[in-house]
Amino acid sequence: MWIRRSRRARRLSVSVDARTGRPQLVIPFRVTYAEADQFMQSESEWLLHKLKELPPRIPFEDGAKVPLLGYKCCIKHLPLLPPEVNHEGHELVVGGKNDEIKHRITEWFKKLAHQKLTELASQKTQDTEHRSPVVTVRDPTTRWGSCSKNGRLSFSWRLILAPPSVMDYVVAHEVAHLSEFHHGPNFWLLVEKLCPSYRRSRHWLTRHGAKLLRYG
Repeated sequence: MWIRRSRRARRLSVSVDARTGRPQLVIPFRVTYAEADQFMQSESEWLLHKLKELPPRIPFEDGAKVPLLGYKCCIKHLPLLPPEVNHEGHELVVGGKNDEIKHRITEWFKKLAHQKLTELASQKTQDTEHRSPVVTVRDPTTRWGSCSKNGRLSFSWRLILAPPSVMDYVVAHEVAHLSEFHHGPNFWLLVEKLCPSYRRSRHWLTRHGAKLLRYG
């Protein structure tokens, strides 16, 4: 379990990191460890339930089947090939040492995600008064995308593992924030204009988003 003291937290809270499956406990500065222990005992059943709910972990290794823009690919490790990743049909062929597979596959996904997300963001800003935004990819645990006040967009690289319609919705959501920073009626009207089927994709993320965090 990961335990963190926080001066900003107002109450005890416990959560589960969906990527690692590790519980996280946040303790306000004025709360004692004895009080925190009592709190954890009261939340033990909830915590066990959340851990059982986690989708299975799918590591990036030889033979693993991973989604790529809506279809499955099989990772194939050929150690005698150069240390790079190549997409061949329904296979991701990776060369080099066995202990480097995870890193190489992850970096390949990040690069492809950045390319696709940048292209989508540029296309969607053509329907607004904004210029093509600067796009970065990260690996957050609670957000699929974000928009800063200076107009920079950030996305989870794991969107490359989701169906294309889901990536399309998340990009539309953040591009809409360039014009409407809050989630008011005008914001959702703009999202619908940029992505007419956004409700279906939003529902997909609610139901299946946790699975994306279990790859790697």
